[in-house]
Amino acid sequence: MELNTLTYLAICIFAGLAAGKVVKQIKLPNVTGYLIVGILIGPSVLKIIPAGIVEEFGLISEMALGFIAFSIGAEFKLSYLKRVGKAPVIIAFMEAIVAVLAVDAALLVTGNDPAFSVCLGAIAAATAPAATLMVVKQYNARGPVTQTLLPVVAIDDAAALIAFGISVAIAKTISSSGSVNLLETILDPVWEIGGAFVFGTLLGLLLALLVKYYHSRGNRLSAAIGFVFLCVGICDIVGFSSLLACMMMSAIFVNFSDESPRVFELVDRMTPPLFMLFFLVSGADLNLAVIPTVGLVGILYVVFRVIGKVAGSAIGCRMSHAQPVVQKWLGFTLIPQAGVAIGLSGIAMQVVPEYGAAIRAIILCGTVIYELIGPIATKLALTKAGEIKEG
Repeated sequence: MELNTLTYLAICIFAGLAAGKVVKQIKLPNVTGYLIVGILIGPSVLKIIPAGIVEEFGLISEMALGFIAFSIGAEFKLSYLKRVGKAPVIIAFMEAIVAVLAVDAALLVTGNDPAFSVCLGAIAAATAPAATLMVVKQYNARGPVTQTLLPVVAIDDAAALIAFGISVAIAKTISSSGSVNLLETILDPVWEIGGAFVFGTLLGLLLALLVKYYHSRGNRLSAAIGFVFLCVGICDIVGFSSLLACMMMSAIFVNFSDESPRVFELVDRMTPPLFMLFFLVSGADLNLAVIPTVGLVGILYVVFRVIGKVAGSAIGCRMSHAQPVVQKWLGFTLIPQAGVAIGLSGIAMQVVPEYGAAIRAIILCGTVIYELIGPIATKLALTKAGEIKEG
């Protein structure tokens, strides 16, 4: 008997519920359990969820990432930003830049092609906010590291796009024997980032206006869901960063609406099943067969990206005079990498097509490793920093 999509969704939810119970016993984050069980029931292992169904679940990932960005944007209250100043911006750009330079240097020193090295290194800047946010929410983390982490992860997306745009321009110059439109290459991320900020601002103002006229919880929740869907959908059409746009919409909304705390509370009650499905589907979509194919280059990428993230975060923290506990532990919360990196790898494949398969395999392998160890590293770092209470 062939099962339909809704039945597979039910299987994923029940598998996620079971995974949450199991990992709780061994004191691991729920997100790690969701990813592992997703891998197990996906096409790479038990094949309970067929590859075709996993592709159909792509819409779940888009919706979940929109709500994840919407939740992170709520941290950008002006009262908080005035208190922390420019520290999150400095830290985000330093950890992104140093990660790129660390991977670039490691690949170039070991004799890899310069264009390939620059393209692969450019992707190292990207950090996945989803796993980090889930760990923070699950353990109700509170403290200076957590307060710094959330805006840094939000800004990281912009920093990664800028670093990638510049790196790709350099790679095109190295690899091309003909003329390269450097201006167009550099302006692509400007359109993606600038358009997201403008569009997100507009939607945030409209949402703040709309909730004044709708007072029931059901209508307000419907409005928030509709705006997140609209934001993600239009961004996909016109080429804006949906993550940045949803973050900006949320940031504007939280600063312009007195009703925002009640709306965010409603959204937080609705999203747990969606986030569970997102990580299960992400696990099911990971192809374990790529791991043996990455070789030394893959190992260098995985190791030196983490070194760059930790070192860059520490440098940024010192430059911005962050607290010692933030300097010590923040970098270890920035390991996860997923959707944005995979998307950037597709662009990199077009810049150096002769290395396309290698870049894709390395990024997919890195995603498997980072998404499994990243949430655990985040939990350990926040626990060592005293921001997750035992029990």
